[in-house]
Formats: sequence, C-alpha cells, structure tokens
Amino acid sequence: MRPHWPRRLSGQILVVQLTITTGVMVLAVSLFIAPLARELDDEATHRALAIAQTTAADPAITEGLLTTRPGASGPVQREAERIRRATGALYVVVMDREGVRWSHTTVAEIGRHVSTDPSGPLAGHEVRQVDSGTLGRSARAKVPLYGAGHQVVGAVSVGIAYDSVRQRVVDALPGLLLCAAAALAVGAGAAVAVARRVRRKTQGIGFADISALLDEREAMLHGIREGVIAFDPRGRIRLVNDEAARLLGLDADMTDYGLDAVLPPGRTADVLAGRVAGADLLAVCAGRVLLVNRMPMADGGAVVTLRDRTELELLGRELDSSQGLLDALRAQGHEHANRLHTVLGLLELGRPEQAADFVAQVAGGSAASAEEIAERLGDPLLSALLVGKSAVAAERAVTLGIGARTGLPGRLVAPRDLVTVLGNLIDNALDAACERRVAEPRVEVRVWAEGTTVLLQVADTGPGVPPELRESVFAEGFSTKATASPGPRRPHGRGIGLSLVRRLAERYGGTARVGARAGGGAVFTVTLPETLIPRDAGALVPAAGGER
Repeated sequence: MRPHWPRRLSGQILVVQLTITTGVMVLAVSLFIAPLARELDDEATHRALAIAQTTAADPAITEGLLTTRPGASGPVQREAERIRRATGALYVVVMDREGVRWSHTTVAEIGRHVSTDPSGPLAGHEVRQVDSGTLGRSARAKVPLYGAGHQVVGAVSVGIAYDSVRQRVVDALPGLLLCAAAALAVGAGAAVAVARRVRRKTQGIGFADISALLDEREAMLHGIREGVIAFDPRGRIRLVNDEAARLLGLDADMTDYGLDAVLPPGRTADVLAGRVAGADLLAVCAGRVLLVNRMPMADGGAVVTLRDRTELELLGRELDSSQGLLDALRAQGHEHANRLHTVLGLLELGRPEQAADFVAQVAGGSAASAEEIAERLGDPLLSALLVGKSAVAAERAVTLGIGARTGLPGRLVAPRDLVTVLGNLIDNALDAACERRVAEPRVEVRVWAEGTTVLLQVADTGPGVPPELRESVFAEGFSTKATASPGPRRPHGRGIGLSLVRRLAERYGGTARVGARAGGGAVFTVTLPETLIPRDAGALVPAAGGER
C-alpha cells in the first residue's frame, strides 16, 4: 500500500517530528563515527610511530645493519621479530639505504625491496599514514635509522593491522546505536505527546482546514452587523471587528491595548471588562444604546458581543408614547361621549342655550390650554410634547402642571435633544407619581432660559430618590423600577433614560442632577448651555468682544 500524507494537523506534526528526529540521530551518529575513525587511525599511527622510534633507538639493530648481511637468522631479523611479538604489531621492517628489507614477518621477503616508497624516512623524515603493502592495509609509521655521526643508514617501518582499528569502530557501534535508539525513542515519545496535545487543541483539523477557517473567520467577523471584541487573559484586546470599532469609536488596529487605555471610565468599560456580571447588559457609548454579552474562554480570555439597540430603544419609546396617546385618546373618547350625552340631555330638556354654553366652555378650555403652552414655549416640538404628555398624565390620573416661570424667549438650537431630555424626565416622573399613593399625584414641568442656557426642571410627588442614590440613578443600567409594570404597558429597557439625559447634558457642557421636592418626591434639573438663540442677536456676542 502506498503511504499517504496524514490529513490531520497532529498526524502531520508527528510525521515531521519523527522524520526530523531520525535525521538528526543519523546525522549525529555519522558525525560521531567519522571523527572516531580519524581518532582511532591517529592513535594507531602514533602507536606505530612509538614502536618504530623504539626500534630505531635499539643499538643492536644499527650494529647488525652495518656489520652483517640480511638473512632469516640474522641479528636484525631476530631483534625485529622480538619487538613485533612484544608490541603486537603487524610487522616490524628494517631496511637499508637502498630500500632492501633486513627483517620481515614473511622470511621470503627479506632481501627484497620494500613495496612502498621509502624516500621519506631515508631523507630523515618521520612518516605516519594508512597505506597498503604486502601484508595488506595497515596503519604504519616510518622513521629514519641513524648511525655514527647522526647519518641515516636505513629506516624502520612498523605497521598496525588496520582491521583491528576498524574493528574497534565496529565494536563501539552497538553502544552508540543503543544511545541513538534511546534518544530516538525519547524524541518519538515527545513527538507523540506534542501531536496529541496539538490534536486536542486543534480538534483534529489540518493545515488546509486552518487556512480555510481563518479566511471564514475574517469574512464572518468583518461581515456581520454585530460587534465582536476578543480579550486575552491579561485583558488586552486581541481582536476588534469593524462593527465593534464603529460602535465604540475604536480603531481596528488597537490590538494589544488594554481596555482602560482606549475607553473612558464608566459602565461601558466595566461591562466590557467583566466587572459587571450578567447577561444582556445595557450600556451607552457615544449616544448609542448597546446590548453587551461577555463569554469567558478556557484560556482565561473572553469574547464580548455588542448589539446596537439604539433604533430599537427609540422605537420602543415611540411605541410607549403611542400606547400612551392611544390610552389618552380612549379616555378622551369616553370623556367626549359623556359630554355629548350631557349636550343631548340638555337639548332633550329643551335648554339649547345651556347646551351651547357648555360646548363653548369645553372647546374653549382645551384650545386655551394648548395655545397657552405653545405661546409660552414657542417651539412646536416642545409644545406638542407637553400637550401629549398632559393627555397621558390625565389617563393615568396624574395632574401635569406647567410652572409659572416656563417660557423660552428665543429659538432652540437642537429642539429634538430637548424633546428627548424632557420626554424622559416626564416619563420617569409619571412612573414615580403613580408609585406613591397620594391624594393628588402631580408632575410639574418648568422650562426657562438664562441667557443662552436652557434649564429644564421636572418635579413629582413620588417616593423620591435617596441621597446615596442620587448619582447612581444616572448610571447606565441602574433602575429602581420593576422589570415589568403590572399594567398593559411594558418598558423596553430600564436604566437608559436618565443615562441618556445626562449624556446629552454633558454633550452641551451642562449638568443633570436630582434633588428632593418639598413635601415629598424628587426634582430633576437639567442645564443645557448654548442651546437657545435669543430674539436679540446681539446677545450672542460676549462682553469681551470675541466671537462665539
């Protein structure tokens, strides 16, 4: 069967690691054997040199070479054989200046010329080498043989059997291979352990799958309309997709930054960092209402998802307002029906003049109230808001009063923002007034101007806000109300209205605060600088003469 490349990443890593480990061990053994062979050869040639030097220093060898003839029973042959047997050398050859042997292991070779070049030692040089001769390949050494007057009279050649040197290498191989096998086993075990760990971490996927998953992840993260932020175990940003960068006002390259370094302190940073626990937490950032969920990861990091609920919150509040208007219209319908019944009764009783007076009073009172609000505020949006909230308050049996100081002598710069602020304050005041059982629940609204600064004040007869909670009520997600009201209306989000009020006030450089009302209840006051254009255009020019 043909071997196949593993598909899983862990199998591929295992094969690569085993291949690398085997290759390294083969290379290591090869690199060890090569210097070992050279070391053994060097040791053998040094040994041969020592034997040759000892032989050349023997005076009997020199005297026999100079005074006798070469022969199998000559003194040179006897002395050389004695030295060979004593040292275990392969041969000990003594030659004269002509290169003729005077001793040899094979007696028949005595008197013949040597088989290798003797010029080196005859010239006075010592020679060490591994070479082949009549006795085969050997590690040999040749030294000059000196006579009287330090003249070269011959040479001594000593050989060590090369097979014995090779045999020493072969004898060392089992232990070396055993060590290599042990190292290979340790490396293979480590490779298997690493492969198993990689398999657990990668869940058995391959390199091609990883590349595809990365491409899919990038396409998904940057294509979805939901913000995603990933944090490492140290709380640093690991990933930010395009939607999260847009919602939080971040840059996509803010990776490796701490969350506190890119976001100001507040509820949004606390929710993202996990300092506030819970699911579907609400936060406000840059005027947007966000729904935040944080999911911890096994490595200690976390993934946070963000959903933009600004439009949903606005729609929910509009739905609440529409529901309130419907309730008010239904109540007015009943009231008009009662009035019509009264008019009908007067007509049937033959009192048309009283019926006409009754209709005039009812129509004139409503028109006068709406006209008074419009005249005092000047802005149609604020006037319409107060008229509509008056109807809602009447339906909920709450009196909505307009303070005597109410009036705006000029044109609003951003009437929609003021409508948002005033609408949230009135809604909260109506809820608070209904919570406390009093004889005449009441909400009073005052809107006035001081120069170019608009001040809005809403007071209610509700339970009030304790002093220790007067800052917390403006925090994102904080609410003293129940999750759901008992009536047909359901809130679409709690703890957002007052937070939006404060953020809008701070956007204009103003403030939003709450205090206690005399007789019980709460008073919310919002200051919005530079939001009114007075009728006198010169009021926009500061006393110092600078431009605004």
